[in-house]
Amino acid sequence: MTDYRDVNRANWDERVPAHVASPSYHVQQFLADPSYLSEVVRFDQPRLGEIGGLRGVHLQCHIGTDTVSLARLGARMSGLDFSGPAIEHAQSLAERLGLAMDFHVADAYDAVEVLGAAAYDFVYTGIGALCWLPDIQRWAQVVAGLLKPGGRLFIREGHPMLWALGAGPEVPEVRYTYFETAEPIVWDEGGTYVQTEVEFTTTVTHEWNHGLGETITALQQAGLVFDSLAEHDSAPWNALPGLMTEDADGEWRLTVNPHHLAATYTLQAHKPAQ
Repeated sequence: MTDYRDVNRANWDERVPAHVASPSYHVQQFLADPSYLSEVVRFDQPRLGEIGGLRGVHLQCHIGTDTVSLARLGARMSGLDFSGPAIEHAQSLAERLGLAMDFHVADAYDAVEVLGAAAYDFVYTGIGALCWLPDIQRWAQVVAGLLKPGGRLFIREGHPMLWALGAGPEVPEVRYTYFETAEPIVWDEGGTYVQTEVEFTTTVTHEWNHGLGETITALQQAGLVFDSLAEHDSAPWNALPGLMTEDADGEWRLTVNPHHLAATYTLQAHKPAQ
């Protein structure tokens, strides 16, 4: 396998059963409690506002827990991911929860062709999605293509400041590029970001960072109007093992001086009404 999509897809396909079984994804809570929402969606619910009746699409939706959470808030949701096993689980979860949703197996860059142009009131993208895409400008064009006039983008993502860091013995260390580069950062690691004892065999992944300015500029160049940016000192996973502490809501912050790090951000933009 030489194409980055093939390499990454093999890794994500193998992660699916472990993620479904992991307590970190709370699948059993979704099944037991009709009001349960994912921690990621709950974190941003005040910023999401009222989405009841809106048609939304979740790009790179993985196993669908954030997608069904948005549906539980009243949105008519579609989901798209390049992993067939992930989409199979997402569709199964929605059906078990009695939610009418459609899920699609496709690369994020092909979303307009698969889902239709100007078809959605909002595009949602969650934590840890953009790092798997090599070209932020191409992604922004996809978002603009999916949105109806007046529609909006809502994204919470790992901050490029965080992606540039590694866990040093006592403090974070800058180890990786902050900006988008043509060549990926190549990882060969056997674990994943959730609680599991599974040992993976497909361990190589290709990732890219995208500077905050690059992301905002790409959206503006695609014709969207930048609305807001909120930077957060927490992330919903243990991004720097040994240096972070989890709070009661599942958010992780630096144990020492948490205000020193912008760990994630929430960004909103909209497509001008015609």
